[in-house]
Amino acid sequence: MEKNINQQLMAIQAELKAPKSQYNSFGKYKYRSCEDILEAAKPILAKNGCTLTMTDDVVFVGERYYIKATATLSNGTATVSVSALAREANEKKGMDESQITGTASSYARKYALNGLFCIDDTKDADATNTHGQEAKPKTKKEQMYEDTVQDALDEIKQCNTVEDLKNTYKHYPMLIAEKRFIDALSERKKEIKS
Repeated sequence: MEKNINQQLMAIQAELKAPKSQYNSFGKYKYRSCEDILEAAKPILAKNGCTLTMTDDVVFVGERYYIKATATLSNGTATVSVSALAREANEKKGMDESQITGTASSYARKYALNGLFCIDDTKDADATNTHGQEAKPKTKKEQMYEDTVQDALDEIKQCNTVEDLKNTYKHYPMLIAEKRFIDALSERKKEIKS
């Protein structure tokens, strides 16, 4: 019996191990890059008869441009896609504009792959590193965003059907790249279906 795309994705997620082979000497921590994930995934994709493609789009959110990366897994007849956003820095010393865009693309792609393959980077120093800067208090805009995330998470807990979850997802388009939001939707969907 031929596996469907969800079964293939589950098999890939279960087998994929992407080691943290990069080292940041400034922050003194190990991390995994987009390339590390891709290299680990290639033989497992081939074994499961799947292909992986990555695309980037430039999107305007609020007052900023973001790179939206989409990772798409295909078995030839069906696909599963996950997207993630990364914002370009206003400026980065020693980088020209194309390098700044490339950095945003790499981050967005890495987090799209993390979402697709269920790789948790929350314990990574890369996820929490301040690069030598102290944490700044949240701006009003950042606090409003956090409040919106919390409202969405509370709403997800109240959902009783998959249709409720779909409506909640549509109600918060600004959170499509927010891992906490997507994870909560996914977890609640599992709870509803079980």
